[in-house]
Amino acid sequence: MKLAEALQERADINRNIEQLKSRLNNNVLVQEGEQTAEKPERLKRELDDSIQRLAYLISRINLTNCETKIGGQTLTELIAEKDALSLKLSAYKEIAYTASQTSYRARGTEIKIKPAIAVGKWQAEIDAMSKELRLLDNKLQACNWNTDLIE
Repeated sequence: MKLAEALQERADINRNIEQLKSRLNNNVLVQEGEQTAEKPERLKRELDDSIQRLAYLISRINLTNCETKIGGQTLTELIAEKDALSLKLSAYKEIAYTASQTSYRARGTEIKIKPAIAVGKWQAEIDAMSKELRLLDNKLQACNWNTDLIE
């Protein structure tokens, strides 16, 4: 199994676990004399099996990410770099958006609000970071499809 396939399966299992939790919640109470739409014990077994499979995949994915290197960096390091860059990009976008807002004055005597940063420069940085993030993500995706999951 390729690392990318394991990542896809992990995402599917996470969605399935959420659905199973919801279905279990919908079937743990029943009016006296009635039956539940689904058997809670069967749903519980499915949930337990899914969680067990998820734990296996997470451990294998983490091991593979720690052992696989691209250009001298492990996948774990590249993922951390990507996450940090994504966080920085999000913060910068929010700041640039706030600074770009124009405030209208009804009268010339009202306080004029203007940006305290050079929005154009921030936007240029945002564009450069967006490109860097895209390229980093492409590198990770390519590696994920070319790397076998350590089992």
